Amino acid sequence: MTNSTTSTVIAATRSREEFETALRSEVSIIFDLNPDILTLCEVTKMAHAAKKKLFIHLDLAQGIGKDKCGIAYAKGLGVDGIISTRVNIIRAAKELGLFTVQRFFIVDSHSVDTSLEALRASRADMIEVMPGIAYKAIAKLCTLTSVPIIAGGLIEQKSEITQAMTHGAAAISTGMQALWRG
Repeated sequence: MTNSTTSTVIAATRSREEFETALRSEVSIIFDLNPDILTLCEVTKMAHAAKKKLFIHLDLAQGIGKDKCGIAYAKGLGVDGIISTRVNIIRAAKELGLFTVQRFFIVDSHSVDTSLEALRASRADMIEVMPGIAYKAIAKLCTLTSVPIIAGGLIEQKSEITQAMTHGAAAISTGMQALWRG
């Protein structure tokens, strides 16, 4: 990922309407935060037709098992990556060759330590630190790991993107549609 705003912003979608808006946007990656077994094949094809990579949040998936079979199913449909807070999900997805993003909620210094322990166990490709305006935690994690960090959550202004990037984030995920374009 590069440092330009449009190539580092990831569209985080929760509805079909948001997903379709993301397809028309300048982002190159879409995080589907509300995937379901009935539409996953269709949305994967739509994302790829729009030249977007699709990551699904498996913890929030409806009708898709939160296990190796569910991950294999998603991979078989062409999903590019998995998002999860769970070490076992990240490990299983990596074993199947999917790109992985492990999500961490940072609320205090103990959360940073716990996140690092989980990261060592999962070996995720990237981590997403939430909330994304947690600049101090992002900066600290950057000094403690070489795994690229995605800042997500509560990002509503370009200045917040700049702030997170300045503190070491490699990319931003946001549901704020106004930030999905340059």
